[in-house]
Amino acid sequence: MNGKTEVVRLLLVDTPETKHPAKPVQPFGLEASNFAKATLTRKQVGIEIDISERDNYGRLLAYLWIGDKMFNEMLLEKALARVAYIYPPNTKYVDQFRSIQEKAQKQALGIWSLENYSSEEGFETDGQTAEGPSNESKTPGTGSCKIKGNISSSGEKIYHVSGSQHYDITKAEEMFCTEEEAEAAGYRASKR
Repeated sequence: MNGKTEVVRLLLVDTPETKHPAKPVQPFGLEASNFAKATLTRKQVGIEIDISERDNYGRLLAYLWIGDKMFNEMLLEKALARVAYIYPPNTKYVDQFRSIQEKAQKQALGIWSLENYSSEEGFETDGQTAEGPSNESKTPGTGSCKIKGNISSSGEKIYHVSGSQHYDITKAEEMFCTEEEAEAAGYRASKR
């Protein structure tokens, strides 16, 4: 884009994992990945930005267009993704996406063909969801969510991941299962 390679995060959709370092390949993950490669490789695409242009990782937040068809919608129509990561103000198509998802759910297509696999919490794989354990506790010091959220004396919200310099001495005021979850709650990553 403008002579620069960009990493894009598709807005409002989540597909099953295929490359997560701590999780196995999830059902329909390879199908979603293969569909994306077949549809997008060496194709000219259109990028539609909602309100916020980038996430905290510098990724371009976008709705991706192939001609007159939106790729985010195509994933939902083929039941290879679920509606997720609904963070205002980037919600332009959320109602439209939910309607598409409901049709796929009623027809028990793709991710919706496996009982209790996909839900608002993520993709269920042996007691784990794509966004963290299904029985997680967000009470500080309990459960299996390991990212510590702390508010500094100056009021700044900072999260610490296991292995970071101050993780062991940080008193958690909130616990998170993913960095994205911490950032959505207004925390930033520790610099050390």
